[in-house]
Amino acid sequence: MKTSDFYFDLPEELIAQEPLADRSSSRLLVVEKDTEKWQHRNFKDIKEYLHAGDCLVINDTRVLPARLYGERVGTGAAMEILLLTRKDLDTWEVLVRPGKKAKPGDKISFGSGKLVAEILEVIEGGNRMIRFIYDGVFEAILDELGEMPLPPYITHRLEDKERYQTVYAKHEGSAAAPTAGLHFTPELLKEIEEMGVNVARVTLHVGLGTFRPVKAEDILEHEMHSEYYVVEQEQANIINQTKRNNGRVFSVGTTSTRTLESVADEDGMVQAKSGWTQIFIYPGYEFRVVDCLITNFHLPESTLIMLVSALVGKDLTMAAYAEAVNERYRFFSFGDACLFLTK
Repeated sequence: MKTSDFYFDLPEELIAQEPLADRSSSRLLVVEKDTEKWQHRNFKDIKEYLHAGDCLVINDTRVLPARLYGERVGTGAAMEILLLTRKDLDTWEVLVRPGKKAKPGDKISFGSGKLVAEILEVIEGGNRMIRFIYDGVFEAILDELGEMPLPPYITHRLEDKERYQTVYAKHEGSAAAPTAGLHFTPELLKEIEEMGVNVARVTLHVGLGTFRPVKAEDILEHEMHSEYYVVEQEQANIINQTKRNNGRVFSVGTTSTRTLESVADEDGMVQAKSGWTQIFIYPGYEFRVVDCLITNFHLPESTLIMLVSALVGKDLTMAAYAEAVNERYRFFSFGDACLFLTK
């Protein structure tokens, strides 16, 4: 299967640059696999497709304000750091710009010295390993100085950091938001739970690899990025009981989907565990846990649109995307949503 099979034309003006004032007022394209039909709805209408006994699975990761702007100590040259992976208390793998000026031993100052990063080494892929030097609580300093690492296709400045967080975000560690969850409000979630729908929480810390394009023409040659996940026993029990009772599992986003499918056994039961996943879901994959998917509209030729195609079929996926473009839906992180139903 070729990467180009998942290409579609997207007018630039359909890329949402800012979140809507009301999270749940976005549009919702509902796609049914069996009938190959779709409906144009509002996201608040998601309640009509959930039934008592179903399970809604959300990813409660929290995005770090991982982009830092500072200056090189000694020269004053402007430098930018993007936090990728925490190795221990003060040591991080990061992306540095401009990279050529970031050599081992160099130091970068942020907030007039409130936070200082020392370059330890250059590692595979050109990233850097750094150690932070500071007084106080690192998380508090980062919250003060850091900015949200918005995707490259968003050019507008985000005034409220919390709008790039889900309302249920809890465990810090992501470099990008699980954007399908941005549509939920506390009120909407409460209404869903009051309907008798189970809500289960998993954690997958989203890495920047989610934005990495598939460069290989043969998708099987693509090397999937690795992301850290945690599934607690109590949450696994909720999901498994739903399946035993013949309820449906609605996964909120591709991150929740990748987590669930990474921890499922051969019988489709979810195992409580943590670790790193590089699961690559593309057409031909047999889903073990997920029945329905709530997700945003993804980039052409991305692993995310391939995942959707694995669930409902490539032809239906691409036809739905063509319909969304034709109907002027808003795309990507701050855009509208899709609900893909398989049962």
